[in-house]
Amino acid sequence: MTLSTEPTFRAAPSTAVGPAVNPWLGAALVAALLGLAGSLYLSLGMGLKACPLCFYQRTFMMSLVAVLGIGLISGMGRTGRLGLLALPLAIAGLGVASFHVYLETAGKLECPQGLLGWGTAPQQSLVMFGALTALLLTDVMASRHAGWVRWLLTVGGMVLGGLLAVGSCVSNPPMPAPPAKPYAAAPDICRPPYQPR
Repeated sequence: MTLSTEPTFRAAPSTAVGPAVNPWLGAALVAALLGLAGSLYLSLGMGLKACPLCFYQRTFMMSLVAVLGIGLISGMGRTGRLGLLALPLAIAGLGVASFHVYLETAGKLECPQGLLGWGTAPQQSLVMFGALTALLLTDVMASRHAGWVRWLLTVGGMVLGGLLAVGSCVSNPPMPAPPAKPYAAAPDICRPPYQPR
């Protein structure tokens, strides 16, 4: 057995730069950070109390900040899969916020005003989750996945998000009974409205 003294050829390290992070993911992270900051300010700055539905929405927003933040820092935003990973969380938050606003518009809940008095807290949450869902869907549609695979994964992520929303809404603790007399102050938590008999 002879050892070769020929130099071994090694490829030079690639200097090619990978695809840039899709700007939709950066916008989604900014939206999630704003949504989380607004949610926390409602409690810590305005002294409002979060009801169970509000807590579910806050948890989904915190999860979005964590997934998008760590995903972008780790370079996962270059693979085209980060938006798909975050999509179920946005859909779940959107579903819970939609149910919350439905209860409000149906007269089953009265909720405190949100930041700057621009709608109630659940209405503002609905807008934020709607924007996040749109940004993440745009990112997923712009990814490099093959056509039918992208659609299959997107639909699967949306179904998973819908199931998370349904699970959150049906496991929500029952609301207290409506009060026997009018409330003394404006709501600082989502509560059943007074209904005169």
